[in-house]
Amino acid sequence: MFELAIIGAWAEFAVRWLHVVTAMAWIGSSFYFIALDLGLNRNIPGPADGEEWQVHGGGFYHIQKYLVAPERMPEHLVWFKWESYMTWLSGFTLMVLVYYLGSEFYLIDPEVMALAPWQAILISLASLAFGWLVYDQICKRFVNSNQTLVMIALFVVLVGMSYFYTSVFTGRAALIHLGAWTATIMSANVFMIIIPNQKIVVADLKAGRKPDPKYGKIAKQRSTHNNYLTLPVIFLMLSNHYPLAFATEYTWIIASLVFLMGVTIRHYFNSNHARTGNPTWTWAVTAVIFILIMWLSVAPAMREPEEVAALPPSVQRFALAEDFPEVYNTVTGRCSMCHSEYPAYPGINWAPHGLRLETEAEVARAARVIYLQAGRAHAMPPANLSWMEPEERALIVRWYQGVTEG
Repeated sequence: MFELAIIGAWAEFAVRWLHVVTAMAWIGSSFYFIALDLGLNRNIPGPADGEEWQVHGGGFYHIQKYLVAPERMPEHLVWFKWESYMTWLSGFTLMVLVYYLGSEFYLIDPEVMALAPWQAILISLASLAFGWLVYDQICKRFVNSNQTLVMIALFVVLVGMSYFYTSVFTGRAALIHLGAWTATIMSANVFMIIIPNQKIVVADLKAGRKPDPKYGKIAKQRSTHNNYLTLPVIFLMLSNHYPLAFATEYTWIIASLVFLMGVTIRHYFNSNHARTGNPTWTWAVTAVIFILIMWLSVAPAMREPEEVAALPPSVQRFALAEDFPEVYNTVTGRCSMCHSEYPAYPGINWAPHGLRLETEAEVARAARVIYLQAGRAHAMPPANLSWMEPEERALIVRWYQGVTEG
């Protein structure tokens, strides 16, 4: 059974790779079409709404856009949707592998809220559905209103979700969930709004009916939201590698400010592509927001050290194992010079990935990571700078296997 740890690690790697690949395809096509649409030359004769000449890979491309469709529907029509669907599916699978199956390690923080694994998972799933429903209702009810006000209302919802997640889960899981909620909105926009509306328009054209322009307006609203949400989602998905983003008292404020940075950056490029100006002021605003985030990140939450007795049973068993005292001495001796609140190793200013290995509870919580990184692989300590002996690595393997097999 202990080999499940290795299989799980490779499964996580494979799904993460798939997630990155599909996200690149989705974001790439999204950015391309937004830039194309904004930059179209609309001073042309004929039924087309605009055109663009582009050169790439040694060839010239003549692209035309129709508001609904040309008189005759083309036989081969490409739909850009699977990039979105696969990004969400792979991302949700990754959440299951890391945060649901490892809920007691990565999802639940008893100091934040004492939850059973099933409770934390249900809250996670319910929050994704709830967030989408609130967002969808705001968009539907105010589709004909001032869209800037709609964006402000959505930002208020976003701040509320950010505060909720940091009040329920670990800091790392909170930012990932905020990213997952945003990605759910984006994919659901494609799956439930944009593609169905486009299919209605196509069906009307094939039947000889004049399409209702409201479908295009609704799709445009959701597409614009997706455009502005893309950069914050990327930040949130990368955040689990940077404890300065998730392991502070003001994590929810940092997450909220990241969305403002996404808006300012996209506003610059959208304005540039549309040839409506060169708003370089957006970079100054972005820099100010980022400096504010950096300032907030150095205010760590004040918390009491976790005790072994407070650990969940599945984690506590690692601390109660016969070999644990020796493992604990090995880990603190070889690893805590970096993985501590105040690292002693030159050049290391904070614990890598926010992982501290000073107390018995911290070592027990990191059992799987220690096993994979220092027991099965020799990735840690890096370049074996602290001279971990083969016997010590064997001890870690024996300890982890003994607990999981038992």
